[in-house]
Amino acid sequence: MIMQTPSSETAQGSWEHFPHEADIGVRGMGMTKETAFEQAGLALTAVITEPTSVAPAQAVSITCEAPDDELLLVDWLNALIYEMATRRMLFSRFSVRLNDHSLHATAWGERIEIIRHQPAVEAKGATYTELSVKQDEQGRWIAQCVVDV
Repeated sequence: MIMQTPSSETAQGSWEHFPHEADIGVRGMGMTKETAFEQAGLALTAVITEPTSVAPAQAVSITCEAPDDELLLVDWLNALIYEMATRRMLFSRFSVRLNDHSLHATAWGERIEIIRHQPAVEAKGATYTELSVKQDEQGRWIAQCVVDV
């Protein structure tokens, strides 16, 4: 297992990894909850490969519902992992819309090319460990959990 770049920041938000025993924590941050979820998706991709190596060539729609924000984050990340596994794709761009505790998203990516993407690990699932969706003192949303690899 390798640790990717510990953090990345864009005008829209930022993501980072945090260590957790044999697994990896993913954290998305942004001024909206939607941006934090999008950045958590990018952090998930960064567990596997360098997100900038993934072309946003094909769009995949994803819908999730859960009773609260934390479970919605786990469902969102697990839906991405499912799409990665079944479509043999990686994603590098996300658009998330939230309505109460339902999520409608589009993830853009491409089929995995082993030589070009050099996937470091397989993400097996998002867990409830370190699970949190909240605002910090500056009003920035932070969405995080540990991913089983």
